[in-house]
Amino acid sequence: MRFSAITQNNSRRDSRSRRSSGRRPDLRAGQENIGIDRSSLTRRTAESGCPHIVKALFTTTAALIFFGITSASAATLTGTVTNGTTNKPSAGDEVILIKLASGMEESAHTKTDAQGKFTLSLDDANSPHLVRAIHQGVTYHKMAPPGTSSVSVQVYDVSKKVEGVQAVADLMYLQASRGQLGVTRIFAVDNTSSPPRTQMNDANFEFYAPVNAEIENADGRTEGGQPIRISPTPQTEKGRYAFVFPLRPGKTEFQVTYHVPYAGKATIDPRIIYPLQHFVAMMPRSIAFAPALSGVYQDKQPPDLPDAIAEVASNPKPGQKLTFEISGEGTLQDQSQNASNQPEAEGRSADNRPGGGLGRPIEAPDPLEKHRVITLAGLGAILLAGAVWTMRRSGVRQATTAVAKSSTLLDALKEELFQLEMEHKQGQISDQDYASAKAALDQTLARAIRRKG
Repeated sequence: MRFSAITQNNSRRDSRSRRSSGRRPDLRAGQENIGIDRSSLTRRTAESGCPHIVKALFTTTAALIFFGITSASAATLTGTVTNGTTNKPSAGDEVILIKLASGMEESAHTKTDAQGKFTLSLDDANSPHLVRAIHQGVTYHKMAPPGTSSVSVQVYDVSKKVEGVQAVADLMYLQASRGQLGVTRIFAVDNTSSPPRTQMNDANFEFYAPVNAEIENADGRTEGGQPIRISPTPQTEKGRYAFVFPLRPGKTEFQVTYHVPYAGKATIDPRIIYPLQHFVAMMPRSIAFAPALSGVYQDKQPPDLPDAIAEVASNPKPGQKLTFEISGEGTLQDQSQNASNQPEAEGRSADNRPGGGLGRPIEAPDPLEKHRVITLAGLGAILLAGAVWTMRRSGVRQATTAVAKSSTLLDALKEELFQLEMEHKQGQISDQDYASAKAALDQTLARAIRRKG
């Protein structure tokens, strides 16, 4: 009896000494990482005759840890791909998930099932993603902002020739400085096919440029999408090019910029290939315009370009003579840049133009209003091209800082930075060229933001 009491007293003293010593359990990998001395707990529990509690405790703890890790990484994006031509689910289409925060990095891909459904794993649900569906060789996209759990993508059947595809407008912007004539052309195409189909072939849309033209850049954009940098393909006939870019249902815009040598005077022949609703030539008022045939063009005032003039030919047909002659120099400037010079601009006349520079009658429809979205969409890039081009030719920085006042130019600069990152990532430009171009764009963008603020 006394021996038992001594044993119990010694046990209590050992327990108190362990508590007062301040020693912590040895933390090891696995279950020990949660701060439990497994050996001590096992021994004490075993002595109490409850070994099943130990097993249950660690099984539950491991399950909770695994569940937490799995939940954090098991975010998914579901969606459906529908064929807009047949109005049925599109089965077997490839679906690619692109992480935009990583510079267009592919993060997952799969294929749609018989019901057109798909599931993709998200490695980072807090980043924006782009869902790309590929149907019959043509891509279709849908944005998935952070927090998106489901998307729907519509695709269309593809044909080499589709009824209901027509070019509607050809806008030509002209700027001249220091022995160079810069030209930017924007083509607008409508696809009103029924049922809707995508047209795609090796010469999907063609245009002419002077045989001595040096093409600087070109892009294509589907309505609601971002411009995609493309390279016009030279055709057998000299000066004829083709865009290999899908004409999806709705509107598509093409833009190409090139330059040619200029000695203060030039003859321009647009050589349209398709019937149009309007052909428009825009230029600074400092450049004189003289058409080869009278009665073909009408003077118009382009939106947001008060110091420019637009010459509009309505309903021109292929083979129609749209030739005109220009002389003088000047670059296009936006409305904010011209605000301080407005009296001077108003004081100048356009007497060298058909109609003596008179505005259109109030009741006459304005074709520029019809294409206003197209005009404004390309205006930023055109002004940017003019500013950069002027800097290259004359070293005048003032052109850039003045043009940079418009918010449209800010968007163009940001898009140019995005395109630059894409080209560098795809290995299309060298590290040295990338660093030089990015530094120039960063500096221009910073100045534009400061002036806008």
